[in-house]
Amino acid sequence: MTATQPFAVSPAQDSVAYDIAEMPFSIRGAWINLSRVTGIHVTKPDVHVVTHTTGMHGVLAIIPTLRGERVEASVSGSSSMLTWSHGERQLEATFESPDTIRLRGRGLGVRIEDGAPGLTSFTGAYLFRQPADNAPVFTSYESGRRYRVTTISGSANVTGAECLGVADRWVEFHEADEWEVAIEEIKTGRRLYKPTRTFDECARRIETEFTRYLDDIAPWRTSEFPGVARAAYVMWSATVAPAGELRRESMLMSKHWMDHVWSWDHCFNALALLPAGLTPALEQFTLPFDFQDETGALPDSVGHNVLLHNYVKPPIHGWCLRRLRELSPHPIPRDELLAIYEGLSRWTTFWLDHRRVPGRAVPYYEHGNDSGWDNSTIFDLDRVIEAPDLAAFLIVQLDVLAECAAELGVEDRWSAERDRMLAAVVDDHWTGEAFVARSAHTGRDSTATSLLNVMPVFIADRLPKEIADRLAAQAEQFLTEWGPATELVTSEHYEPDGYWRGPIWAPSTALIEDGLRRAGYTELADTINARFRRLCETSGFAENFDALTGRGLRDRAYTWTASVYLSFAAETVRRSRAD
Repeated sequence: MTATQPFAVSPAQDSVAYDIAEMPFSIRGAWINLSRVTGIHVTKPDVHVVTHTTGMHGVLAIIPTLRGERVEASVSGSSSMLTWSHGERQLEATFESPDTIRLRGRGLGVRIEDGAPGLTSFTGAYLFRQPADNAPVFTSYESGRRYRVTTISGSANVTGAECLGVADRWVEFHEADEWEVAIEEIKTGRRLYKPTRTFDECARRIETEFTRYLDDIAPWRTSEFPGVARAAYVMWSATVAPAGELRRESMLMSKHWMDHVWSWDHCFNALALLPAGLTPALEQFTLPFDFQDETGALPDSVGHNVLLHNYVKPPIHGWCLRRLRELSPHPIPRDELLAIYEGLSRWTTFWLDHRRVPGRAVPYYEHGNDSGWDNSTIFDLDRVIEAPDLAAFLIVQLDVLAECAAELGVEDRWSAERDRMLAAVVDDHWTGEAFVARSAHTGRDSTATSLLNVMPVFIADRLPKEIADRLAAQAEQFLTEWGPATELVTSEHYEPDGYWRGPIWAPSTALIEDGLRRAGYTELADTINARFRRLCETSGFAENFDALTGRGLRDRAYTWTASVYLSFAAETVRRSRAD
């Protein structure tokens, strides 16, 4: 395919369909969604209005009814609408705005019910009617927000208004009416609701917004990559407007329970956003630097009402900045690059000054959470370890800082440290057969069955050829038909659903693929790229995947998985066109 050929994409391939138990229905900018997932590994039979303000809370259940009784309904999602179907009868939902959901019935009634079992001083929702227009309002203790239900057409029947303690609290509309309502999330007060457009106009507007987003981030797409629209929807629908702790538009990991931004996932999301422009990519890249502390450390994660500093995340930010600069058709303006350089300098200095044993060159993790590989077997013997993957990430980051220093005309404080760390990771952590971590206290070697031991392939282009060849061969040993497992499948510690003790993850796959490609192991890199894309096209964009079956695991709508898929597909197209 050449750059002058039209994109071989049909409207059907740009459509999105999904199971509401796997992916939430939401739109860009919203802090609310519709989902059956209401908590960590909690899936309810009813779709709920779920909010991510002050945490994740399933505040209202949406229950289809017929003649006043609950009925079973199949639920199907698209980018612009959620539909409950009971035979020919339907209930439909769309968004009017990021904080307003529209519902209408087509032969079905609905019960909008408090999602908590009872009202206490800390749980549940108090229900009352506002005097101005008699609209029922649920006030939720969990989210600290109000949910106003305004009738657009039909007649509302309210049960439990002003009741305290344990009581039924719901608003009902019957199928005999041509009913339609708006559900708003309100902080304290708001003018009486008036619809600004019809339900169908709302749905068309959402569809247009999503299509524009898809065109922006995947202008390169072809029919060869059937997962592109679904991946774009995962990213678009998980993006929230600035609110709470978050000061910029932010792509959460998910609008399921992983509703934070962790300080390495944003790097993969930034890279996937780059086709839409350097500005949105840099907005995501610089997000955690808004919260850099006095030592230079980035937070572990940030969410609506959460800012955690008890752990950190691995310093892959130099690598991400390099990729952004390599792939962007436009340079980063000097003032902006200087600000990024200063933040990246402080982040790097944190590791050099606060995470090294005196006299030693390789920094240490304090816990598996610092590495992002929370329970990897590399941490089984000791938790506080000097880690070769950490050294590899910092070697690249130091190199990028040296490049930026030269470009900005400031002192290079980085090259000598880079060379010292590179020598140390080879001298102190290469056994002759494999890289191992070592206890920062005793020097004891870690086990070597985790893919984390192979992550120095990230700098294979800088390592002696015999070590690079050995690492490439080891990476291939972890490869299944779906991609690189995070623990050798022959290991006694391998677990099919063991988080970082077996399943395939997007970030480790992306970093290994890039390291192999830069070092010239192109065929293996191509194989990893193709297998991971096939995995996503088969099993969706889950948090991680069973390495042997390819089944999606844990949170099933994860943005960095979607982002890595899009980046892999985009790079495959670029290479094809270059050839």
